[in-house]
Amino acid sequence: MAKYDVYGIGNALVDMEYEIEIADLEALGIDKGVMTLVDEECQSRIMDHLAARPHQRGSGGSAANSMIAVRQFGGTSFYSCKVAGDDLGHFYMKDLLDGGVDTNHHTDKEPGHTGRCVVLVTPDSDRTLCTFLGISGGLSTKELVEDALRDSEYFYMEGYLVTSETARQACVAAKRLAEAVGVKTAISLSDPNMVRYFKAGLLEMIGSGVDLLFANEDEARDMAGAADLDGAVAYLKTLGREFVITRGSRGALVWDGRTLLDIDPVKVTAVDTVGAGDMFAGAFLYGRVQGWEHRRAGALASAASARLVTSLGPRMAATETRAILQGFL
Repeated sequence: MAKYDVYGIGNALVDMEYEIEIADLEALGIDKGVMTLVDEECQSRIMDHLAARPHQRGSGGSAANSMIAVRQFGGTSFYSCKVAGDDLGHFYMKDLLDGGVDTNHHTDKEPGHTGRCVVLVTPDSDRTLCTFLGISGGLSTKELVEDALRDSEYFYMEGYLVTSETARQACVAAKRLAEAVGVKTAISLSDPNMVRYFKAGLLEMIGSGVDLLFANEDEARDMAGAADLDGAVAYLKTLGREFVITRGSRGALVWDGRTLLDIDPVKVTAVDTVGAGDMFAGAFLYGRVQGWEHRRAGALASAASARLVTSLGPRMAATETRAILQGFL
């Protein structure tokens, strides 16, 4: 039995989440509903505009949220990332380790600025991300822990890493190692902008194919260059031996390698969709590592992500996550 259920790699970002109006996005000139990379000056300007608004802070990054979800369900996970030796870096590591996730950061950290993400939630529950990568932009093969990767069931990459040459090459190297030792590979396409502007890099990360691919409907269609879902499904079959297409309030589609399965949605009133895809991926990976068939894993993921969007923030308390799991045991 492997030591870790999932070994993930991603950008370590301290999330700062604000509830705003659509007029704020217009005033700031920010594209709604996607992730945009910004420099420190631009992010500071956004935060100055929102200075009077309350906000909450937590360790984030897409793959980190998924690795914490795996751990909360009772699995084991490892997360390779890069933080600086500043206050935010120490905050991030404490939050990650308190969540039970193992990591490469047990040694001294480099000087610099830990990455941070301003998360803007509009009244329609949509999320807009403005990310300053900071030192995470230099994530590279130095952050890989090969012994931990070899001793894992899955290797999981977040698509956001495609924007950094060194991070993308770290993913390629880690995937090559995973395949050589029989570790299953998985990727999340992460965001429509990653697909629209960095498709070639994502294809480099995917290489000859992955065992499991996660995408939402927009990402799947854009990746395929398809006008409809059928075209997206056909194209994703060339990239992943299995894949998941999340569809928000319409549930999800799961390709198990033979059959396309409809996963029913759980009806809720959404407040904040930040982290919904991350939770879905973490829950689905947990179920598959436990040997669950795809429909059961998909149902758990649907229930968990639906519960997540009913409150602010990209994660739930571990007690709440475990309570959802009890309904599937």
